This record gives sequence, structure tokens and C-alpha cells, in this order.
Amino acid sequence: MSSEKIILGIDPGTTVMGFGLIKVVNKKMELIRLDELMLKKYSDHYVKLKLIFERTIHLIDTYHPDEIAIEAPFFGKNVQSMLKLGRAQGVAMAAGLSREVAITEYSPKKIKMAITGNGNASKEQVARMLQSLLKIKELPKNLDSTDGLAAAVCHFYNSGRATVEKNYTGWASFVKQNEKRVK
Repeated sequence: MSSEKIILGIDPGTTVMGFGLIKVVNKKMELIRLDELMLKKYSDHYVKLKLIFERTIHLIDTYHPDEIAIEAPFFGKNVQSMLKLGRAQGVAMAAGLSREVAITEYSPKKIKMAITGNGNASKEQVARMLQSLLKIKELPKNLDSTDGLAAAVCHFYNSGRATVEKNYTGWASFVKQNEKRVK
């Protein structure tokens, strides 16, 4: 009996949102799409969030992913950019939750470790490993799309393991796992 699953991976950002889709058939991955949403030209942060939400909904409605893997914001020194990144992640998650698609978050280190075996790997190392794994002819100029794809591949590698960081199957499970964040 063949099992088939589509995973949407998202690297949220307010300048560029990278994403990749893979299809898994009988534990073999194949690339469906690798792309990015360019947001540099928009100055209004709320317009960017709206566009992230709409693109995520469009991807879900077009490709019907079974699961979404999303890169969790990393803790940096710039609080403003961390806040913006968290909002970008939040609207992408809200889009998935509104379509009742299961969502799993992974830290950047966990994604890099899953793809390259090194949690401190560079974007270029991750991209080259994905290029080899999925037989991608040419890598994109910006590597945000390969970061999104890396989240999907990381999720595939971690499927069935109890080590996933956070997993939401709908609003109720999000609220239950984040009681301190919800008022």
C-alpha cells in the first residue's frame, strides 16, 4: 500500500518568505516547488503580513499539503526584527491553522542539523545538500527558498519521531500548548 504526503516548508520573513514543497511517496522525497515571496518593495509592515497570509493560503489551496513545517524565529539581539519575524511566522501559521493543516515548528539549528549533520551549517551548505538530495538543477540566487525547503525536508526526516519541537493540529492545540501566550 503506497503512502503519499505533501509537506510545505516555510522560512518566514518580512523581506523574503522562502518556501518549498515536497511530495513523499513510500518514504521517497521529490521536489514539487521551490520559490519565494519578495516583500522588499513594500514599506508597510501590515501589507507584508497580509501578503504572507494570502500566499500561504494560496499555496495550501493549490497544493493541498498534509503538513506544514515552519522555521521558528531565532533569538537575536535586535528585538524589533525578532518581533517582525515572529509576526511573519504567526500569520503563516494562522493561514495553515485556518485550513486545518497540521503545523510543526523547528529551530534553525535543528533544520541545519537534519539536512547537513551540522547545526551551524551555512545557508550555502544547506542549499548544496538539498540540491544533491532533490536533484535541483540550479539553485536560486536568494537562499530563503532553500531554507523553506529545508524545513520541509527536516520535517520528513523527523516524521514519526517524538523529538519534534512544537506541533499544532488546529487552534485548540495551539492554545493548549501556548497557554501563557494566549490571554
